[in-house]
Amino acid sequence: MALFSWWFRIRFWKRVAAGFVLGALAGWLMGPAAETWFAPLGTLYVTLIKMIAVPLVFFAVLHSVSSLHGVKDVAALGGRTFVWFAVTAALAVVVGLGMAHLTQPGLGVGELTMATDFKPRVVPTPVQVLLDVVPSNPFRALTEGKILQVIFFAGLLGLALVRIGEKSTRLRALAGEANDAMIQVTRFVLEVTPIGTFGLIAALVGSYGFEKLLPLATFVVTLYLACIVQIVVVYGGLLLAHRLNPIRFFRAAFPAMQVAFTSSSSFAAMPIALRSVVNNMGVKEEYAAFAVPLGASIKMDGCGAIYPAISAVFIAQYFHLQLDAAQYFIILLASVLGSFGTAGVPGTAIVMVTLVLSSAGLPLEGIGYLVAIDRILDMMRTMTNVTGQMVVPVLVARERGILDLETYNRAQTDLGVNAADRV
Repeated sequence: MALFSWWFRIRFWKRVAAGFVLGALAGWLMGPAAETWFAPLGTLYVTLIKMIAVPLVFFAVLHSVSSLHGVKDVAALGGRTFVWFAVTAALAVVVGLGMAHLTQPGLGVGELTMATDFKPRVVPTPVQVLLDVVPSNPFRALTEGKILQVIFFAGLLGLALVRIGEKSTRLRALAGEANDAMIQVTRFVLEVTPIGTFGLIAALVGSYGFEKLLPLATFVVTLYLACIVQIVVVYGGLLLAHRLNPIRFFRAAFPAMQVAFTSSSSFAAMPIALRSVVNNMGVKEEYAAFAVPLGASIKMDGCGAIYPAISAVFIAQYFHLQLDAAQYFIILLASVLGSFGTAGVPGTAIVMVTLVLSSAGLPLEGIGYLVAIDRILDMMRTMTNVTGQMVVPVLVARERGILDLETYNRAQTDLGVNAADRV
């Protein structure tokens, strides 16, 4: 028991960082064998996260919406959220294009080999995407993990409970109790994060050879630099413009950013992001329970904005094509709208690149060159996604006066099971 007490006294982010460092060391020492030995730990962790993601979102949205009394305020919050989603996505595209022109990743790379597992992706039409938001079978949406459909059904059910008033008192109380229970289950699962991080990183470092990175090293560096600029300069600047200390935001967001980087999954980081936004940043839970899961589905500044923009410039340079002003505008528009339109589609980053290249009239064959290094790219893309998914609710909450500044300025990082009031 003393060992467990010592372990839980260590701050959450330090435990995750230790798992990252030890995993990288194990992967480097063991080589390809690390994937065989340690990958199951990462797989188990991601499976546990997937297990809690859907019921957590369902009960959080149901409880939040059923507790609301002013539907007009909900509409205002939702409208501002979508506006900031679009604005930050547009800024991410500009950052990606600017960084790509600065580093010119498509020049001097020689002849590349297309990934053997590359298959062209089919981009859904806008009508198909809109229709797919409404579940034909809500129970199937729950079992298949279709988050947008789950949000839609939970929100509709929550509004129904509000509409029937006192008759739904017991159901609303039950929704609140179920939400509290899922938060407790989330605490338990989050304690596995350091072990999951160790397994994921060990398998990645052990199985990934440098020969895959060297021909596209400039592309990798370009994407990482662009994501850093988006996170530090763009998000930090927006927080400063709202009279909020960016350092305190990044301190509070750091646990979710860690998990996003190691897992390469917005949904894997979503439970931690949700708790961080509410308990570490002071965003009202009723709003955060709607905004954070929605952001995990459609807010993709890394995958849907920066990556397609850099890819478009890379492919144009590689094939010696000249982009004109109209194509740049198309890349911007397709990236912003496409990130909303491909919500919930597996392999969002590849779908987004396909959409943007098709819209700009660039060769789709170039995508196959990037698939070989996708795992390395996805880590930074996802961390950028998740950071943006946390920034927007903070900005909107600040604008609407529902941000607890005392909690935000405290900027705690701990998410341990021993601190029930901090998760």
